[in-house]
Parts: sequence; C-alpha cells; structure tokens
Amino acid sequence: MTDEELESIRKNMYNSILNAKKLEKVDKMDGKSVELNDGNFDQMVNKPGLMVVDFWAEWCAPCRFVSPVLDELAKEYAGKMVLGKLNVDLNPQVSARFMIRSIPTIMFFKDGKPVDTVIGALPKPMIETKIKKNLN
Repeated sequence: MTDEELESIRKNMYNSILNAKKLEKVDKMDGKSVELNDGNFDQMVNKPGLMVVDFWAEWCAPCRFVSPVLDELAKEYAGKMVLGKLNVDLNPQVSARFMIRSIPTIMFFKDGKPVDTVIGALPKPMIETKIKKNLN
C-alpha cells in the first residue's frame, strides 16, 4: 500500500469517527444539509425516505449557483426529505461508484435506492418538480 492510500484510509476513518455523533443527531425536521463522505455515505443514504444528494466541488461555479437553491428546498421540504452534500474532490470512492462525471449532479435516493438524477445547475422549479415526483 502506498503512503497516499494509507493517508486516504486514515482520513476516511477519522471522518467516520467525527461524523458518528453527527449522524445520531440528523433529524429530517431541521431542514439542514448533511455532509456526506466516503465513510458515512451508505449509512446516511440507506435510511427510509427521500435523500437528495448534491455532488459538488469547491471550484465549480454552477455548484455554487445551485447550492443555495438546494438549501432553500431542504428547508421548504423539512420532514419530507434530507439534503446531503458530497464534495467529489474529497470523496473519490462514492463519486466513482455512481460514475459522477459532471457536476453539479443531483441524485435522488428513496429508501436507499437511486431513483432519479439531474445534471447541471437547474432552476428551482425544475428541481422541486423532481422532489415532488420522488416523494410520491
């Protein structure tokens, strides 16, 4: 194993430990986003209900455009969905698993299963339509 691989494993384990307490406190009623990473992704997404996952990167201008829209929708749909955000640069395992090639990519998971995907910084009404569709 290379030093880079060991460092990546160490970071993932550290993030998992730090997020363990946060995961216990996640409440669909608060309308806040949840930070996802390679270590906690499966545990968070495999919960009952709808989770909307924003695959983004810090350098991505369209990601910065759509992020406040998603935050607003998370508040409006608090109790009905959870918004998760995953930085693709810091979490290559999940990004590769779902073949994320363009960002922002927004994936919709219902009861742990991917049910829909949109790519690009879509306007709020289009994203909201997808949320409503996947809530039913």
